[in-house]
Amino acid sequence: MDQNLFNDICLQQLRLSGVHEGETVVVLTRGGERAEYADAFLWAAQQLGAAAFHMRLPSPASASGAWAVGDSGLGNIPKAVDALKGVDMVVDCTFLLFSKEQFAIQDAGVRILTAVEPPELLARLMPTKELRERVEIGAELLAKASTMRITSPAGTDVTYKLGMYPTLSEYGYTDTPGRWDHWPAAFVFTGGADDGVDGKIVLAPGDVLLPFNTYVQTPVEITIEEGFIRDIRGGAGSSGLDADLLRSYIESFDDPRGYGMSHVGWGLDERAHWHGLTQFPGGMGMELRSFYGNVMFSIGPNNELGGPNDTACHFDIPMRGNSLYLDDELIVDAGELTVAEMRPVGRR
Repeated sequence: MDQNLFNDICLQQLRLSGVHEGETVVVLTRGGERAEYADAFLWAAQQLGAAAFHMRLPSPASASGAWAVGDSGLGNIPKAVDALKGVDMVVDCTFLLFSKEQFAIQDAGVRILTAVEPPELLARLMPTKELRERVEIGAELLAKASTMRITSPAGTDVTYKLGMYPTLSEYGYTDTPGRWDHWPAAFVFTGGADDGVDGKIVLAPGDVLLPFNTYVQTPVEITIEEGFIRDIRGGAGSSGLDADLLRSYIESFDDPRGYGMSHVGWGLDERAHWHGLTQFPGGMGMELRSFYGNVMFSIGPNNELGGPNDTACHFDIPMRGNSLYLDDELIVDAGELTVAEMRPVGRR
């Protein structure tokens, strides 16, 4: 994308996020990554009268080969964390999520926006106030529920006991002190009780494995008891390849908490494409987490919700064509949202 166009969409973003004169914005990057993001956000912040600076962390000294969450690069730089706690907004171009440093920065009242997806995707999925309203309606419904049940034609039937953890929403910008969001995003989620997720999830071809950034090719049966995965195997008539990959990846962390069930919810952005991985293979898959009517469950850490599990092993798995019930009320019907106020105007 042309740098001037990138500057313009970052200006739109910071306007939505309430940046104004007298505020201080810092853009956080790591190594040589996303220098153009820093340039664009710094320019945009200055246009709005804010003070702005760029904090560049060193590249990781080594890579494990697995995508691990929770390593912010700030763990041994407390003065950098203190500096970030002293600003109004951090634009995170590194992915701080699940790290204790991000939680400390948020606790200081700093709002954080993660922006790591390709600029073309950021532009196409620019957040809107109308989308925020629909996401927040979903969050209100989810926050009131005590149980969630997910079913699918492939054989999924799993129940989450709710109420132990808060409900969070992501709509792609943040104008509230201490709040984090991710651009782009449009989904709501919460977590089941630590011992309160039971049943079976059957992944079907076309469901998505993130961070593999791949589509499921062969059915996978996942058995869950008391909040932990007890068995992963190929579905009937399957070669078992996807099950083997999923199991092998979790085993590589040598951490039994990697089998814990994490957050769960649904997506609301009708502009997001299920086939998005074919267009932006270098991204993090935020389009897939957000596409309209997907039901997404996660494996691994729940410290984002205030839980005790801070394992580095993490999966987000958006699924197509599933149905989701809150307290026996149908909310997602085979990929279609049933509540009119959550649907875009053209689908009401």
